[in-house]
Amino acid sequence: MNLGALFQNEVLITMLTAWFLAQMIKMPFDYLFTRRWNWGLLLSVGGMPSSHTSLLTSATLATGLFYGFETPLFALGVAITMVVTYDAAGSRRQVGMHAQRINFVFQELLRGHTVDQKELREVLGHTPLEVTGGVLFGMFVATLMWSFWPF
Repeated sequence: MNLGALFQNEVLITMLTAWFLAQMIKMPFDYLFTRRWNWGLLLSVGGMPSSHTSLLTSATLATGLFYGFETPLFALGVAITMVVTYDAAGSRRQVGMHAQRINFVFQELLRGHTVDQKELREVLGHTPLEVTGGVLFGMFVATLMWSFWPF
């Protein structure tokens, strides 16, 4: 296997770029709302835009742009992207909401007691706006990469 070929794979480079940039811009977006820098967003799930959605949307669109929208790989990409975006805004969002409720119940039950309790992670999924942001950002990155390939 030629490892150099990995660095010439348009779809791989596009999707990794979209994921990396989506993770990077989460901090400025969060800062606009909280007025504090949260460096933990670089390696965490949740936030605007959805990096999972950006990664798969850009991979799917890049597959269509570079190899054709009539290919089975593009169709497979659409199916996988639909599952991931649904999961990001659906199941994972609900799990995060449940974690919030459970943490609240623990806080109420343990109020006044000195018990070390590890809180559940509450930011596991995305709002529909964050998923939409991920879709649009992934499309933007894929179109940009396709337009300027090879650099």
